[in-house]
Amino acid sequence: MITAGDFRKGVTIEWEGGVWSVVDFQHVKPGKGAAFVRTKLKNVMTGAVVERSFNPTDKQPRATIETKEMQYVYNDGEFYYFMDQDTYEQIPLTLDQVEDAIRFMKEETMATVRFFKGKAFSVEAPNFVVLEVTQTEPGFKGDTTSNTTKPATLETGYQIAVPLFINIGDKIRVDTRDGSYMSRA
Repeated sequence: MITAGDFRKGVTIEWEGGVWSVVDFQHVKPGKGAAFVRTKLKNVMTGAVVERSFNPTDKQPRATIETKEMQYVYNDGEFYYFMDQDTYEQIPLTLDQVEDAIRFMKEETMATVRFFKGKAFSVEAPNFVVLEVTQTEPGFKGDTTSNTTKPATLETGYQIAVPLFINIGDKIRVDTRDGSYMSRA
């Protein structure tokens, strides 16, 4: 158990049937009345953000989130399968659970899978991945002086803006945190 007075950024708690992470907190001591803790909480399962005030002595159960490096194996059309490298156990995850990460992942890519009470709830792709460009318009010679970009489709199906000199078959480095082009690989 953790008291609201001990809340810090990144602390995860079980509250109102969900798992919440403290995004922001502020201890408030008004001139009149009792002190309280104003917090901004994010549901780690759904991504919903709420603001809530707690009495500093309110106790909440601390939630333990496990993370495990797992390998993306394949997609059968309905589920995305990830394999534990230690036990070789495969777990199926739905599109809702892998939605943000899967657009940057091809088979055999390692990912961070988060678990709460043994149940996987989210997948995080590596910060940087190298992917091949499968579709883009050809660039023109001499068009490299300006910062203009063109759309390109990667081997995973994700669309990204790339510089004009990138062609089909080029491998590029992508930042998965914001989905942006970094460099040629």
